[in-house]
Amino acid sequence: MTTAQAAGTASPVLSIRNLAVALPKGGDRAHAVRGLNLDIGPQEIVCIVGESGSGKSVTASAVMGLLPPGTLRVESGAIELEGEDLIAATPARMRELRGDRMAMIFQEPMTALNPLMTVGAQIGEAIRVHRPGLAASAVRERVLELVRDVRLPDPERMIGAYPHQMSGGQRQRVMIAMALALEPALIIADEPTTALDITTQAQILRLLRELQDRHHSAVLFITHDFGVVHDIADRVLVMRQGEVVEQGAAAEVLAAPQHPYTRMLLDAVPQGEVKAEPLAAAAPLIEIEALELVYGGRSLFGGGRAVRAVDGVSLTLGEGETLGVVGESGSGKSTVGRCLTGFNTPTGGRILYRGRDIAGFRGRELQAYRRGVQMIFQDPYRSLNPRRRIRDTLIEGPLQHGTPRAEALSRAAGLVEMVGLKPDALDRYPHEFSGGQRQRICIARALAMEPEVIVADEAVSALDVSVQAQVLELIDDLQKRLGFAMVFITHDLRIAAAISDRIAVMQRGRLVEYGAVDEVFLRPRGDYTRDLLAAIPGGGFARAEAAAG
Repeated sequence: MTTAQAAGTASPVLSIRNLAVALPKGGDRAHAVRGLNLDIGPQEIVCIVGESGSGKSVTASAVMGLLPPGTLRVESGAIELEGEDLIAATPARMRELRGDRMAMIFQEPMTALNPLMTVGAQIGEAIRVHRPGLAASAVRERVLELVRDVRLPDPERMIGAYPHQMSGGQRQRVMIAMALALEPALIIADEPTTALDITTQAQILRLLRELQDRHHSAVLFITHDFGVVHDIADRVLVMRQGEVVEQGAAAEVLAAPQHPYTRMLLDAVPQGEVKAEPLAAAAPLIEIEALELVYGGRSLFGGGRAVRAVDGVSLTLGEGETLGVVGESGSGKSTVGRCLTGFNTPTGGRILYRGRDIAGFRGRELQAYRRGVQMIFQDPYRSLNPRRRIRDTLIEGPLQHGTPRAEALSRAAGLVEMVGLKPDALDRYPHEFSGGQRQRICIARALAMEPEVIVADEAVSALDVSVQAQVLELIDDLQKRLGFAMVFITHDLRIAAAISDRIAVMQRGRLVEYGAVDEVFLRPRGDYTRDLLAAIPGGGFARAEAAAG
């Protein structure tokens, strides 16, 4: 009997009936969620899939009793946890249930964890609150047991560490340990792997499935990625604009989606197809020779450990070419990009621009280089000034480099149209746009400088897969029209393959594989590259077409 079959024979852990969550008046729709029905049984994982604004996270917040007061409210319907009515529960009762009978794993662990508390204290907090009579030694032993369960190294040392001393994957494991502390009946995981690199994501998904089986919890897993659904879900609900448009067994929905929206989401998942027409060898525009960047080595109190963030990397970027730089967090890929744009100063090696070492650039020559090499960052909201209108953001750079104001304004209007936004976007502020629209604005800002090179650092990793596909298509179209070269930094080989002419794979500061896109993606030589491919969410389903080709 499968997990889903076993869940179907038992009373549901979570039961939602005809749930409606009202939005404030004057919005683009009346309800954040409407008419939602859902049951989750013991040891079952149900994924809710949809784009931003589909209502999936609002559903999770409604279950946990965490809807923002005065903004969203449950208008009608029923939510029951193990038969108990959560909508009728008092605030005190909801506090008793949270952490004890239901728990939540948030998307960004660094903002969900207290930076002033050790992780051991934070894991043990729910135990102390809900089991006040438990001895301190018993709490500590339970915390160590949980740390071992989630496979954090050196548990005795780890429980004394602070969040900033851990990697993103380790922090997410702490969040899972906190959720499991009292073995709740229901765990809600809200995009818990979106911010992680692809190998860490695969590890977390495997870990969550193993722990869920062992602890018999029901899991409501929220995601926008059908690759994740393939790897972890028993059943799936597809939501669009607050309503469920399709649901069923995960294998059936993946194999034969019935609703056009589901098919669109599936089509948006990168399928492992290499760039259709890789660029032929072009004249070198930028040459990186034995690049090194070493951090540390000395501290305020003496000693210290040197970290080789980039270690002897040599790469070439041709005119009009896209070079994909791929690797896990800490591989040095973003540091290479920051060296190119001048945000970091190398401690060794050279960066040549049209044959000249940029370390010797001064005055107008340096200014021209900085104008010609622009960057698109991962988080468009944090890279835009929230207090400035889009018009001012787009003309700032050109004005600083001597462009007349009238010309800069005219170009800004053209750029907004070029990236697919309406003219009134110029008069609005960043918070008035979706994540995908903000990234289009960041692309327009980079193009405003008329660059020869754009460094795109994880420029689509934080976006929904459908929006991600649109932004990648936009970048490809703009590059063909404007002819700029691009360094495209990502942790996902599928995305790099779709947009790059050549791919460089980095690990721990070193270049471990480098070559034409089809060679690296379809016939990798290195074990590390093969590991990155194996970690792609959805595994075989995402690469089936590429392998067949």
